[in-house]
Amino acid sequence: MKKNSFNKKLISLKRQPLVLLIFSSFSFLLILLRLIFLQLLNYESFQKMSDENRIRLISSQPIRGKILDKNGYVLADSRVQYSLIIKPQLIRDANWEKHKLTISDLLNVDSNVVQKKYIDGLKNQNLSVTIIDDLNVDQLIKFKENEDNLLSFEISTKLIRNYPYKSLAAHVIGYTQPITDTEYQSLSKKGYKFNDLIGRTGIEYVYEDYIRGEWGGEMIEVNSLGKFQKSLGIKPSIQGKDIELTIDLNLQLVAESVLKDKKAGAIIVMDPRDGAIRAMASKPTFDLNFFSKDFKPEREYNALFNSSEKPLLNRALNAYDPGSVWKIVTALAGLESGKFPVDTMLETKPCITYGYQCFREHNDLGFGVIGYEDALRVSSNTFFYQVGYGVGVDKINEVSRKLGFNSLSGIEISEQENKGLVASSQWAKEGRGWGKPGRTPWVPEDIASMSIGQMVVQVTPIQIARAYAAISNGGYLVTPHLTKNNEKFSSDQSRIKIDIDPKHIQLIKSGLRKVVESGTGVSINTGVTNLPPVSGKTGTAEDWKTGLDHAWFVCFTPSEKSELLVVAFAENTPGGGSVHALPMAKEILKAWNKNN
Repeated sequence: MKKNSFNKKLISLKRQPLVLLIFSSFSFLLILLRLIFLQLLNYESFQKMSDENRIRLISSQPIRGKILDKNGYVLADSRVQYSLIIKPQLIRDANWEKHKLTISDLLNVDSNVVQKKYIDGLKNQNLSVTIIDDLNVDQLIKFKENEDNLLSFEISTKLIRNYPYKSLAAHVIGYTQPITDTEYQSLSKKGYKFNDLIGRTGIEYVYEDYIRGEWGGEMIEVNSLGKFQKSLGIKPSIQGKDIELTIDLNLQLVAESVLKDKKAGAIIVMDPRDGAIRAMASKPTFDLNFFSKDFKPEREYNALFNSSEKPLLNRALNAYDPGSVWKIVTALAGLESGKFPVDTMLETKPCITYGYQCFREHNDLGFGVIGYEDALRVSSNTFFYQVGYGVGVDKINEVSRKLGFNSLSGIEISEQENKGLVASSQWAKEGRGWGKPGRTPWVPEDIASMSIGQMVVQVTPIQIARAYAAISNGGYLVTPHLTKNNEKFSSDQSRIKIDIDPKHIQLIKSGLRKVVESGTGVSINTGVTNLPPVSGKTGTAEDWKTGLDHAWFVCFTPSEKSELLVVAFAENTPGGGSVHALPMAKEILKAWNKNN
């Protein structure tokens, strides 16, 4: 028994070197594989980690390019913002109360606000907390004079976007905002930094790549303790390019001012020869500098994003009932169809029945037997009811498309644009956008409404500008644009000859001249001297949503070889186009004529 036990121990001792050899070999193999993984397979990754521990990059923010008006006046630029910050984790509780009261008295800020920001910073474990996000010059000087006694506080600087005219042309210029965490994942490949700014709307958005510039910086080498050793090189940041708009600051200021007493509305001033926008204003508007604030008060945020007045909506590119300014489309449909030639004379009446409704003349009397020119001059409803009913919905739709309706205008800021609606028989068959196909047929009442720009017609002020420009320039559909020296807008494609008989266009043009000479737009001449001949059209449209009237007035001057076109629109402003919209256009014409 003892012998067997001894034999087993002997065998066990003989196996130990073998087990040790196998274990050692296996361990060595693991180490070898790990070395192969580190040195060969994953070399670049660990080399990068090593460099990141040894090399630091001090980023240099680029200056965003300026946005200028046509004469070089600055509409948007960048400025240095000085902020007062504090590092909560470095402050001893015993000293905080003294520091808080000192900074409150010195810089005239509420001590409760300072306290709240400090506590929030501690709670969120922020490495730094902004106490005042935009120091004025007086505050900056006072701090610098006393900073030896305020060691807990520091001044930080950064470039922010600045809009010297605040809300001027806000919907055109647009604004910037920091990129989100989600955006950073993709934008970092394009050179964006965390919390970098990016254009969100308007020119800031459309020309982001052109005006943003490129980040630069200095690479430095540090030791294991993170202390500076040497500079490895500097790459200067590249300033963004300036962009020059077609906007005329003087006309833009007038456009903004004439809207001040209106609840809502829009003004477009355009060169009808090439589509260059000289002014574009929309009300309500907003201060672009709001988006440059680090801290955005909840009240201001809600007033901008949650208001029923929708100040962010660009009404110059939004669709509305056009009313009588649409009558040129119905007139051209009648002329182009051949059913109502240039010498057409129709009897206007107090009221004409279509379907189950009697559609009235706006003076409830009629204007006797008249032709196209006088029908435009007095803005007769019953004349255009007869023309519209005679040619039908699809002919009106066809002509409207030639004039640029029911489609985007081509303007750069198309992200804000609504293409509107011009009805057709097919649209009605398909359910009108809300019903079931075959359940919403075209009815006689529709054509009466359509003929004078109501209900089944929704157009934007920019579309109206394009259509009237085609009348003023002799039949060319232009592409509205906001930027100068852009090849796209100097090409032949931005000015297209429309397939409408020039004689018909000339007849409409003559009618629009009569509107201002002796018709509904005659007051444009009141109290104005030396103004070139003006042609135009008034319009009053009932808003199908609210029942309140929209006021319109469109005009161009000089009547021949026109250089300026104005669209004035007042939303939900009862009283008519000649009462509310025409005076706005008059002020713009006066300012333009004075400067010229």
